[in-house]
Amino acid sequence: MDISIVGAHNTKFGAFVKRDRETGEVEDLKSFYELIVEAGAGAIADAGLEAKDIDAIWLGSCSPSLFVNQEHVGPLALEIDPQGLLYKPTTRTEAACATSSVAIYNAAYAVASGRFKNVLALGVEKMSLLDTKGVTHALACSSYWPDEGSMGVTFPGLFGELAKAYQAKHGMSDEELRSMFAHVAAQNYRNGIQNPMAHFGPGSLPDKNQLVTAEAIMNLPDSGKGSNPMIAAPLRLHDCSLISDGAAAVVLTSTDNAKANFKHAVELSGIGHVTQRMMMSQRKETLHELQAAKHAVQQACTEAGVKVTDMDLAEVHDCFTINQMLCAEAMGLSEQGRAGYDFIDGKYDVDSDCPINLSGGLKSKGHPVGATGASMHALMYKQLTGAPIGVAAKGQPELAMTVNIGGSGVTNCVSVMRRIQ
Repeated sequence: MDISIVGAHNTKFGAFVKRDRETGEVEDLKSFYELIVEAGAGAIADAGLEAKDIDAIWLGSCSPSLFVNQEHVGPLALEIDPQGLLYKPTTRTEAACATSSVAIYNAAYAVASGRFKNVLALGVEKMSLLDTKGVTHALACSSYWPDEGSMGVTFPGLFGELAKAYQAKHGMSDEELRSMFAHVAAQNYRNGIQNPMAHFGPGSLPDKNQLVTAEAIMNLPDSGKGSNPMIAAPLRLHDCSLISDGAAAVVLTSTDNAKANFKHAVELSGIGHVTQRMMMSQRKETLHELQAAKHAVQQACTEAGVKVTDMDLAEVHDCFTINQMLCAEAMGLSEQGRAGYDFIDGKYDVDSDCPINLSGGLKSKGHPVGATGASMHALMYKQLTGAPIGVAAKGQPELAMTVNIGGSGVTNCVSVMRRIQ
């Protein structure tokens, strides 16, 4: 596409609440509304624009009605600058964990249509006001409710099924699979504790407890304080991403305008947007791989005129450690059944040809579901323009890929991003 990102901002991710354990009262330390304003204003400023220069806004939020009792969230973006954005059109998107990648794609299509010059795309989620039970229910609403969510099936349970299918397909022992998962988690913790915007950033639990090796994670007890209990077999606590609050935003314009009028520009050179059937019961034979994500990768690379092997770095959707492995295989960086071994061998570490999740990924950076896609794009923009947040890719990276997945492999959004100036 001849569309480029010219500004980006990622708020700090974390659990921005204070809980009174005795009374159960919860104090909101950074609201849903504040996160929207911070991310949007930051991206506009990063682009060197003023709010009045923005022609339209796409705002992604997965489940604000359940998380913060708020619907009709698109108009809230006007609070970024009530005077400069008054009367500008706003649209909300929702696609589970791929919510704000879809916001970015719709914003890109709007610019490509010629109707708008500069568009803001933003993603936000405020999850930590709810307790674990409330969060579990809100997320379960992004599964197929009749046969999954309503039957008590959680997302750890759904991805546990993917992990079981993968294990059976490739004949792996329990200990072998556990080691693979631990290597994935440890890599993300190592990267995350160097990311000042990460939920598990400097000084966090993985940093204090030095959970930066697979051995350290595997040596944790199964129960009690500081344990790594089974959540949904074979997935344990440290295989699961974080319940986070946060927001991220990017500004898009035409590549011609970007080259002529902006200091930095990263082209959205290829998009793959592929949807799988939602019901896992209808795709039991293919749960060992992300078939739709494979198609999305092919689409994005074909449009961009590149190969996956051309990528200098990638951000992939590690909602669970198994999915980071499945994403590496869907991209074609690892052969089928080999991703876990590649992570054990350090193939995707910081010094590799294509490091994965230098941000720490969802496992360490955090996973405010509606913000995740925008965050991936914002952080890749920063990497490609020489202003990395956290661990920097080696050299001067030119090409990056984001793989953002909503639901149990259902909404698959893949972007090829190319630095053009």
